[in-house]
Amino acid sequence: MKRIAIIGGGVSGLSAAYALQKHVYRAAEIDYVLFEAGPHFGGVIHSERVNDFLIEAGPDSFLTEKPWAAELCRELGLGDQLIASSDAERRTYIFVNGRLVPLPEGLMFMVPTDLAATFLSPLFSWPTKLRMIREWFYRPSLDVPESTVAEFVERHYGREMVERVADPLVVGVYGGGADELSASSVLARFVEIEVRQGSLGRAMVASRKLQSLSAEQGFAGQPRAAVPTRSLFTSLKGGMQTMTDAMLAQIPESARRMNTPVAAVTPESGKWLVASRGRTEEFDAVIIATPAYTAAELLRNDVPQLSSELEAIRYSSSVTVALAYDEKTLASLPAGFGFLVPRTENKRILACTFVHNKFPNRAPSDSALLRCFLGGSRDEEILQSPDAEIVATVRRELEEILGFTTEPSFVKIYKWRKAMAQYGVGHKTRVELVRKAISSMPGLSLAGNAYNGIGIPDCVRSGSEAAAKILVDLAIVQPRAQFAR
Repeated sequence: MKRIAIIGGGVSGLSAAYALQKHVYRAAEIDYVLFEAGPHFGGVIHSERVNDFLIEAGPDSFLTEKPWAAELCRELGLGDQLIASSDAERRTYIFVNGRLVPLPEGLMFMVPTDLAATFLSPLFSWPTKLRMIREWFYRPSLDVPESTVAEFVERHYGREMVERVADPLVVGVYGGGADELSASSVLARFVEIEVRQGSLGRAMVASRKLQSLSAEQGFAGQPRAAVPTRSLFTSLKGGMQTMTDAMLAQIPESARRMNTPVAAVTPESGKWLVASRGRTEEFDAVIIATPAYTAAELLRNDVPQLSSELEAIRYSSSVTVALAYDEKTLASLPAGFGFLVPRTENKRILACTFVHNKFPNRAPSDSALLRCFLGGSRDEEILQSPDAEIVATVRRELEEILGFTTEPSFVKIYKWRKAMAQYGVGHKTRVELVRKAISSMPGLSLAGNAYNGIGIPDCVRSGSEAAAKILVDLAIVQPRAQFAR
């Protein structure tokens, strides 16, 4: 019987445990233990009901185009619980010069694919609009060094595009600014287009035309009416925690250790020693599914070079504030999914989601539910502020942006310290070094949002792949075998 330790009970750790449990069902000779330092499993995924409102403390959905989370949900019997975002309402605003301006139609991140809509938009000045035309003649760049997102966007569209679109978008997703994050890690598809084709706009317009032609002709002979359309985001009727709870239900109670922080992981004579709460246990393999800085601490004494690379991955913190409002406020809100606030506007709110519009059944039909996001790499100190001060800041800035002073029926605050990995310049090289080191260490694997993607689907894939490596290392499955999900 091979013993495996999984350290970290967030989405990645749960996915790893579930992947191993499926092999237990197939009579594999393995035994595993899932260690979680905190009082509950699921990491940043936490859904809470307040009266008739459904509130997400952490992520409220995942990208539909990344299949791993939805596939997992279907496998867990949650296929009928998957819901699509209300994309008919999918309008996003940018708060610029004291007013909300909608992102123009056809803007794919910062790439305009509908030039008419972009030229009519008040979001951009005429110099920026002229840059958009000039960008169509941008030539392939083979020798450009690794760039930040800001540098990449600026050389195509200018500084205004960075400040008004690229920066607030990446802050809203990653918590870090465009001048801090690596374009090759965050905008890999666009970087590849730049190298091969040059103009981002020309390439994306050609891609949209091809997709439109495919839709007209149908897929595999289907008539156009049968061609499926996909929403941008997917969630679950009962909240995102439904997924983590379903995974946890597959893991035996005897394998769960909550409130059990691990102090050290030590390789010794082909085994791995895991020290927790004054007790040291021997395992044949270890999956570390914690933030990179925690993994670095666990491996510091015995694998210092790997620890050093992991420690160099930075993290940002965030605060989420959910506010419920009455029918009067609901009627005063603009249609859409919410708004983003550029750094130049000097607000502490980074973004706000109109939850009642984004997904069905998140709020009563006569009520509004807003989620505001604060913090990020530029405002870590917000986590030190008292809750009353945070609420006062949010209410004041909502009044300045949306123009209402209504008292919310309730407010919920959630603080996430060092929860989001930051993919800075050099991140891809660092991850390659980490992967190379891990590949030469049988019985050790890493999982989490610090490596190849920060979203829920990426974490699900990360956990499954970490389990797959361990199963090969322990000769439970053959190398190169497909790891069934």
